[in-house]
Amino acid sequence: MLITLLREMARRLPLGDDEGATAVEYALLVGLIAVIIISSVTLLGGNIDAMFDDVANQLGGGTDDTTTP
Repeated sequence: MLITLLREMARRLPLGDDEGATAVEYALLVGLIAVIIISSVTLLGGNIDAMFDDVANQLGGGTDDTTTP
């Protein structure tokens, strides 16, 4: 979906205009960084949450969410 969107954006840009090249490059970089952040949070979110819960429980300030009935 992202690739299709980027191709459509590139198709609509005028070919002889070099001023917009940096804007397109920045947009591609921002899109790539957003994809990396979203996938990292999705893949590592549960592990990070469990780690913070473990640290909070060891410090005595957390609640134990694993003992729900």
